[in-house]
Amino acid sequence: DAPEAKNMATQACMGAASLLLNSNSHPEEEIDKVTTPRGCTISGLNEMEHEGMSSALIKGLMKSYDKISDIISEK
Repeated sequence: DAPEAKNMATQACMGAASLLLNSNSHPEEEIDKVTTPRGCTISGLNEMEHEGMSSALIKGLMKSYDKISDIISEK
């Protein structure tokens, strides 16, 4: 159900963020630790990347940065 899905997604994001903040490794190194070359996790990650997940995330962050820069410059 939706509340359980929300909890699972937010916990996964928090775990991934904590892992990267507390380690000196690159995200790809961590992905390699938990995936197999022909497994279901890497298949899903590859599909998200194929559909532009990284690009969309970067564009979203840049749009937010541009907006806050505009707001700051108006002051």
